[in-house]
Amino acid sequence: MAEEKNTGCSGNCSSCSEACSSRNKESLIEPTGEYNTIKHVIGVVSGKGGVGKSMTTSMLAVLLNRMGYKVGILDADVTGPSIPKTFGINSKVFQNETGIIPAETKTGIKVMSVNLLLEEKDMPVLWRGPVIAGVVKQFWHDVVWGELDYLLIDCPPGTGDVPLTVFQSIPLDGVVIVTSPQDLVSLIVRKAYNMARMMEIPVIGMIENMSYVICPDCGKHIKLFGSGSTTAAEELGIPLLAQMPIDTSLAQMVDNGEFESFNCDYLTAAAKTVAEKFGA
Repeated sequence: MAEEKNTGCSGNCSSCSEACSSRNKESLIEPTGEYNTIKHVIGVVSGKGGVGKSMTTSMLAVLLNRMGYKVGILDADVTGPSIPKTFGINSKVFQNETGIIPAETKTGIKVMSVNLLLEEKDMPVLWRGPVIAGVVKQFWHDVVWGELDYLLIDCPPGTGDVPLTVFQSIPLDGVVIVTSPQDLVSLIVRKAYNMARMMEIPVIGMIENMSYVICPDCGKHIKLFGSGSTTAAEELGIPLLAQMPIDTSLAQMVDNGEFESFNCDYLTAAAKTVAEKFGA
């Protein structure tokens, strides 16, 4: 048997064309801008739409901000952006010699969304997947986020181009999976979990939205859709961080752009879990 050729490996795979077995996997992670210092990046994902992912992202951001952390939200749901509306942000962002300057909420949460670039807020974004993925990358490295303790990324639902771009190109510290209690949704959420595992991104836990309604007379919690998420979390071996009820007052705050004024504690424990896990 012929001896294996000694190539004199230097350990620098980026400058080597050899296809050896010890070759390091090439990283696709892109650096953020030179004016940015972002300590932790958390992705908020879901297996399908309509489960309250953007509201969950917004609530976590507000709670972390109230705890004294510097927080930003990157709205990666390019074709269905809702973060600016949630916080009542109507002005367009602008660009200077340092980069794109994000909008800020009333309490100082930095926000970047494609809706902040459009002339008309109700105009559809008719871009193909690669273009949309490029926009998300631009939001990551061209926006002047400055110093942040946490950047939350509101991903579009599913496992398509944009979630894949976020997972591959942005250095996520972990993801939070948002779901609702129906058995069908809990089945689909496994796709989000498996995608995170395949991309070697830690799953911080799961948040179940629309878990129950609160009876206005007796205060009893009434579960309308079962407990599929609880079962899924147990089977997947991940924490169920919180169960949010159907609360019409939250929807009203979103419609009015006054979401930062909520006084419920539905996700307080979840926000504390994130803070305890990563600190600042």
